[in-house]
Amino acid sequence: MIHKSFLQNVNLLIQMHAEGLLGGEVMPEDALIGIVPEDELPNVLTLGMSLNYQRNSYTLWQSIAQAYLDDNSRWIFNPHAVSNKDLEDLRHVLLHYRVALQPNRHPEIWKRVSRGIVQSSPKGDVLGLIESVQFDIFPLKNIIQKTRKSEFPYLSGPKIFNYWLYVLETYAAIEWKSRELITVAPDTHILKASVKLGLCSSEVLNGTNEDRQTVAKAWEKALTGSGLAPIDVHTPLWLWSRAGFPSLSVSKTL
Repeated sequence: MIHKSFLQNVNLLIQMHAEGLLGGEVMPEDALIGIVPEDELPNVLTLGMSLNYQRNSYTLWQSIAQAYLDDNSRWIFNPHAVSNKDLEDLRHVLLHYRVALQPNRHPEIWKRVSRGIVQSSPKGDVLGLIESVQFDIFPLKNIIQKTRKSEFPYLSGPKIFNYWLYVLETYAAIEWKSRELITVAPDTHILKASVKLGLCSSEVLNGTNEDRQTVAKAWEKALTGSGLAPIDVHTPLWLWSRAGFPSLSVSKTL
């Protein structure tokens, strides 16, 4: 059973984030603001997110912004262009800007995801894919995580998939139906913060896929009826952990 004090702490964390008390005013994806036009953000965010696994997110998105600024390399963010280009050309650009760190696996993933987008979207781009499911998360989840899972490595995993939905909403102004289906993206910081708040036992810190699913489901259950979607707490939790868990003070507004 979730105690009232738990939800008070969650709301306090959200309030502290809104007031800039958790630091991290600049998020990794902010590197794209003012550089990538909004109508191109779905493709850029999706392809970039497909390599956002076990690496420094700030460095990744800065590299992506630099690659986009180069007229000669901007084609790497066009799924059609990537699908039709030679893998060696793609490898050269991705490695040059350090968007890819692994010379074989990363370019191959980028190309595979691009083909997956083209083949699953009537328009051959990410927005077309989203429009084809009428902005509904449930059928989109079925495509990415089930029927076409092999075409979306990393992106189909629960951590990156849910965070991908969140960044599309935050940066590309995508308005999802049933946004309550976006769970927290259970990376290491989210696991630690969930334990710190007393939502989960320290056993989830092992970080297995089962542990991450346990944490995601715990947040879904804890926030049912609260008016909050699980993804609403993701960034406050992430920053709270990253800042070393500064003390939560009692707020008179709660």
